Amino acid sequence: MPGISSMLPTTVFAATTDGEKESETSINRDELSLYTVPQEKLRYAEPEAGELEQSVATLRKLVEPYSTWCQGTYDKIKPKVQSVVDCGNDTYGRLNNPPKDLYPRLGVIGFTGVLGLFLARGSRIKKLIYPAGLMTLSASLYYPEQAVTIAKSTGESVYDCAVQSYAAVEKILKP
Repeated sequence: MPGISSMLPTTVFAATTDGEKESETSINRDELSLYTVPQEKLRYAEPEAGELEQSVATLRKLVEPYSTWCQGTYDKIKPKVQSVVDCGNDTYGRLNNPPKDLYPRLGVIGFTGVLGLFLARGSRIKKLIYPAGLMTLSASLYYPEQAVTIAKSTGESVYDCAVQSYAAVEKILKP
């Protein structure tokens, strides 16, 4: 309501102190001393920090390097964790709606791994090489395109490692 009353025109009759004749001139409401507020000079003073605030500020300064290190580590690890989560979601989706031959293929690949363990009696190295080799062979028969891709990338990385090791041996042998 106060906002509406400021829009309405009002007539104010003011008494004169000198006994003068009343004038018919209108006066704005802001010109009357009753409605004006004197200007105050306000100044904001910052309150002094208490003992608790000082101890918290000191603690924050001490912890800041560790928190920035943790943030940097989190920023490095987050994409890797997200890729693992995405891979898990993809695997879960594929196992829920598998292709028609997925389970028989996985059975054959797993059976060749068990056969490799059976054939590798005696040596620990054989127990590592035979199952892995037979499972790789049977998986490459079922998934030839992926096997070619993996073989190419593995071949390139093996070649790079061989070149680096050759250069390291050459550097050691030459004075």
